[in-house]
Amino acid sequence: MREYAFVFLIALSTTYVLVPLMRTFAVRVGAFTEVRERDVNVAPVPRLGGVAMFLGYAAATLVAWRMPFLSQVFESAELVGVLAGAGVVCLVGAIDDVYELDALTKLGGQLVAATIIAFAGVQFFSLPLGVVTVLPAPLLVILTIFVVVLCINAVNFIDGLDGLAAGLVAIAAGSFFIYSYVITAGISPPNVFSSATFVAAALAGSCMGFLPHNIFPAKLFMGDSGALTLGLLFAAATILNVGHISPADVSTNRATATILPLLIPVSIIMLPLLDVAWAVVRRTARGQRPWQPDSQHLHHRMLQIGHGHRRAVLLLWLWAAVVAMGAVSFVFLPPGVAAAGGVVMVLVATALTAWLPRFSRPGHRPKKFDRAGRRLDF
Repeated sequence: MREYAFVFLIALSTTYVLVPLMRTFAVRVGAFTEVRERDVNVAPVPRLGGVAMFLGYAAATLVAWRMPFLSQVFESAELVGVLAGAGVVCLVGAIDDVYELDALTKLGGQLVAATIIAFAGVQFFSLPLGVVTVLPAPLLVILTIFVVVLCINAVNFIDGLDGLAAGLVAIAAGSFFIYSYVITAGISPPNVFSSATFVAAALAGSCMGFLPHNIFPAKLFMGDSGALTLGLLFAAATILNVGHISPADVSTNRATATILPLLIPVSIIMLPLLDVAWAVVRRTARGQRPWQPDSQHLHHRMLQIGHGHRRAVLLLWLWAAVVAMGAVSFVFLPPGVAAAGGVVMVLVATALTAWLPRFSRPGHRPKKFDRAGRRLDF
């Protein structure tokens, strides 16, 4: 655990120190998020914060490579491939932050990065469907690339309020770290040093190092350089864990072992996945392209029902923690206890989401949107 704590702190401190430098650089090159109808910021804000997050992750990787125990996770090319893939999407995102790339060019960069990590060994070699199920290699590679691109865009879609995406990914990475660490500690022979656990620890550190600069009112946005990088890193941690464990390592109960290895990673990042799925359905139904932006994301809806900026972010963090930790609790607790705790947490989160708008500060009004998602009070 001490090794992972050190990795976390390296990623956190490096990111935290580099963010002001990236802000200065972003101002000089004109990398600003302009005020648009669908946005909630009222003034241009510099971006490129994702570059600092990538460098924080890279620093943690280089330090871990030289650590006595963690160095064993670098015996394969997996983590080198993850770093290279993250570098590719960070570069694509950084270029977009400055020059505004089109959607297909960004998708091409995502596919290149996903292919890099897949051929570096970060792929689903099998699926834990009750028993270890081995699928044809080409199908597993395609599935790997699909999951990476899905996670990248899920994080990108949810990045709409100050601190929201970084906080959600920090919660997801922290929950996944706990899950992965416990699972690897319980296998025979136990070995807590795994690629998935390392990626989760470094990713959580990068997010936490960025958050102090990104909490409302944000001094710097992560931009696409950050959203794409975070999505790829979380996808890599998930694939490294799911593709290399046996259902028996998760639970001796056959039903639980069938469900949890796939349910937990999905649950941990459930909010961004729901947001991207609903966005695709919503936009397609309106005759729009799936990647055409609107103002109907989860965070927009929180604002519409009367929550302020900070409270909307805190509540979405709460929902992420409820779903993620509720799923992980099934690994530690008896199913009945875990289910009861999950129900209580969901009821609390629901009550706070529904009732808190009644206690808004005097003069506060929900932001108004039309059916197409355009701000009416802009």
